Amino acid sequence: MAGFSKIEWTDSTFNPWVGCTKIKRPGNKPSACDFCYAEKWAKRSGQVEWGNNPRRRTTESYWRGPLNWNAQATDFQKENGRRRRVFCASLADVFDNQVDAQWRSDLFNLIRRCDQIDWQLLTKRPQNIKKMLPRDWGNGYPNVWLGTTAEDAESYQQRVGHLLALPAVVRFVSYEPALGPLGTIRVGKETPDWIIIGGESGVRADLARPTQPQWARDAIAECRQHNVAPFLKQWGSYSNNPLVVEKGLTIKEAMRADPPENGKGGGKLDGKIWRKFPRALTMDNPKKEPMSAQHAVEGRELLPG
Repeated sequence: MAGFSKIEWTDSTFNPWVGCTKIKRPGNKPSACDFCYAEKWAKRSGQVEWGNNPRRRTTESYWRGPLNWNAQATDFQKENGRRRRVFCASLADVFDNQVDAQWRSDLFNLIRRCDQIDWQLLTKRPQNIKKMLPRDWGNGYPNVWLGTTAEDAESYQQRVGHLLALPAVVRFVSYEPALGPLGTIRVGKETPDWIIIGGESGVRADLARPTQPQWARDAIAECRQHNVAPFLKQWGSYSNNPLVVEKGLTIKEAMRADPPENGKGGGKLDGKIWRKFPRALTMDNPKKEPMSAQHAVEGRELLPG
């Protein structure tokens, strides 16, 4: 198991099984699943057939990886000043109704055992979360963040309400790929704790859907208004970068001002890096402050992801 992930908002990834079925939106509207990177991985690796086919559980030796991370938690926290974050699952969906329920039960048993790492469970099926959570979920496990994906305002309003109706120490939204304006992030009286923003990547240039810089700017403004942590991951392509779109720079000029080290296609907006993290509810933080001082909304430094 690889120790670290290249995904900017996590440290490691864990896939209890692999395989998924693409989510179709009403009216055949653009979907985050349209150019699924995991499906491409499946075709290259030959390990699983994507779509309505059996999922493949990963090996027992692979499942021991999180136990090793948990055992190394003290060293990780001393080195990084925080807990390890684990994205689950990058090649599957934890709340997939085509998965054996026992596998999911085994996953939550593992999560309970690995209580010194923070699990970031991201799904495109938030309507399934409630019925698939373990019976002892209560107000949420202190080491589990629940998240869902939303490509635009319509999908946000359709999906995020399911997420915000549930208790969790951190509830987050992946607005990636951003395929339209996000609109208000408030659903009823609730808002998520964290919003990841990003343009589409890993797609041929002639197929990639554009992300407008103003959409990200408006989403960050919404986050600041509601004391939500914004995380601008990447533009996906320099054709989306505001230095090109709004300032008229060439791609080479934009790459010098906002290099790929800031994210694919760069990662700056209005001259700043926006990478904030929420503060989870822990025994040391019983009031669940919205963000730690290190990750305060007003901060502008590039923080470790």
